[in-house]
Amino acid sequence: MYSLVVENIKCIIAAGGLGTRLQEFRGNKSTKILLDVNGTPMINRQISQLVNWGMRKFVIITNPEYFNMIQEVTLGEFKDLNIEFTIQEEPKGISHALYQARDYVDENEKIFFVLGDNFFENSPFNNFDFKNFHEGACIFTTEVENPEEFGVAEMDIDGKVLSIEEKPTNPKSNDAVVGLYMFDNSVFNKIDTLEPSARGEYEITDLCNIFVSENKCMNLNINGWWIDAGTPERIIELEDKLS
Repeated sequence: MYSLVVENIKCIIAAGGLGTRLQEFRGNKSTKILLDVNGTPMINRQISQLVNWGMRKFVIITNPEYFNMIQEVTLGEFKDLNIEFTIQEEPKGISHALYQARDYVDENEKIFFVLGDNFFENSPFNNFDFKNFHEGACIFTTEVENPEEFGVAEMDIDGKVLSIEEKPTNPKSNDAVVGLYMFDNSVFNKIDTLEPSARGEYEITDLCNIFVSENKCMNLNINGWWIDAGTPERIIELEDKLS
C-alpha cells in the first residue's frame, strides 16, 4: 500500500450504471458495481485501488434501486474511511452523475472523479504533483490501436489539451481518454451550462472541452494496462491481470 495520503482531494466514484451488458453474467441480477471480481465486489475493489493511490475521502454516486445495497457492501468493508453517498435519480450521463456530488465537496477541495468500473495496473499519480494542481482540469490518456472507439485527446508538446472528440471517425491521435479526471471546484458551475447531447445525456467530453476552451486542461499519460470492466470479456481479462 502507498504511504501517500492526498490532502484536500475529494474522490468521487461514479457507480450508478446498471451495466446491462453484465446482466445474467455469473447470475448477476443487480448492478455491475456489485459483481464479484476475483471474489471481491467491484465497488470494494475500486475503493481499495483508490486507497492505494492515496485517497481517503469519498463520495459514491449510486442509482436509487441499489443505494442501500451499495452502502451496506462498502461500509461493511471500509469502516475507517470517510465515505458519503448520493443518488443519480435518472441516467442522464457522466457529467450529470458528477453533478450529484456538488453538495459534498468543500470550496477548498479538488475533485478526483473516477468511473467505478475502470481499473489500472499502476497509480496515475506516480508522476503527478498535486501541489502544482491549482485550477482547471486534468485528463488521463493511454495510447490505443482503435481510437475511433473512445474519446480521443489531441495535445500540444507540453501536454496541454487542444481538443477532445468522442469516438471520432478520423481521430487526431491514438490517445484515448480513460475514466479518470481531476477538476477544480468550478466544475459544478460548468456542468450547469451544459446542454444534453443528441442521446439526451450530459457528456463528460463536453464538460472537459469547456476547460479546453479556457486553456485550462492538461493531460497525463498513464503507464501499464487499463481495463474498462463493462463487459464479461473485460471482467475475465481484469481477473487474469489481478491473479
